[in-house]
Amino acid sequence: MKNFNKAGKATIRTNQLNSEGFNPNYFTHYWKNTKGDVYLFVYEYGFLKRTENNMDKYILIQWQNYMEK
Repeated sequence: MKNFNKAGKATIRTNQLNSEGFNPNYFTHYWKNTKGDVYLFVYEYGFLKRTENNMDKYILIQWQNYMEK
């Protein structure tokens, strides 16, 4: 996920990330934002699955200090 998320937030197609060996069933922790979205994290990199325009995507984020609350 680090290679696809250089700026701290990115969107990528699920098949592109999965073709690199990514498995969304393995994660270390989660974070729930104020909208109720639950991001799953693999250490400091988080992901949230979304469907936009009939295409499955992951929103990738990087852990921030404010998420500890």
